[in-house]
Amino acid sequence: MEDSIQLDIISPVGTIVSQKVHKVELPGAVGRFMVLKDHASLVSSLVKGEIVYGSGEGEDGSVPILSGFVEVTGNHVTACVEVS
Repeated sequence: MEDSIQLDIISPVGTIVSQKVHKVELPGAVGRFMVLKDHASLVSSLVKGEIVYGSGEGEDGSVPILSGFVEVTGNHVTACVEVS
């Protein structure tokens, strides 16, 4: 995957997702936002909602979360989340 980013979603019980994807949509505290390749670095809090990710035209999967934080740096998205 040439235009991919590494997505890692972790929780206190372990790793939920660790794979290369093309896009990640996250429920930020001030609204939903999408991360694509070469996104600016950021740290954001996350609110109750779904992290949706895909590696092509459609969606590969989603993870419902209660809250958390995300760090985006160097085409690597790491979300530390609380799940129900």
